[in-house]
Amino acid sequence: MGAKEKLFWSIALPGFGQLLNGKLVKGIILVLLEFLVNVKGNINQVIISSFHGEIEKAIEQADFQWLMFYPCLYFFAMWDAFKDAGGGKEPFSFLPFVFSAYFMTVGTIYSPKLTLFGMLFGPIWLSILFVIPGLFVGLLLKKVITAVQKARE
Repeated sequence: MGAKEKLFWSIALPGFGQLLNGKLVKGIILVLLEFLVNVKGNINQVIISSFHGEIEKAIEQADFQWLMFYPCLYFFAMWDAFKDAGGGKEPFSFLPFVFSAYFMTVGTIYSPKLTLFGMLFGPIWLSILFVIPGLFVGLLLKKVITAVQKARE
């Protein structure tokens, strides 16, 4: 089983990639943390309301104090599973994961009020949309830092 497959299992549920990598304690801790943050943040209900287009209801249901933890937990679990399975060998390969988590957290913070194109996206959809610039910034920074390092050699 390759690194990308374990990354995809971590996308399905944080901790699954670690379990597949044989990192049982780390995997169990991440699965338990995922359930804790999910339950405390009311994430499943927020997802259901968001998918039904009930954005105001999703905002009311969300516990943002807990919801803000989810992006970092989620992207750390993905990165860690990928790295432990032999992926991410290039320098600064973690940057797209870090910046995606950061931007997703910012999207979560602003989701009750920020509209794009006149639409309120809410905590699920806006957070997901914010992954895109986070990924772009992380990839760009990785490229710039690597180029600067090579120029110094």
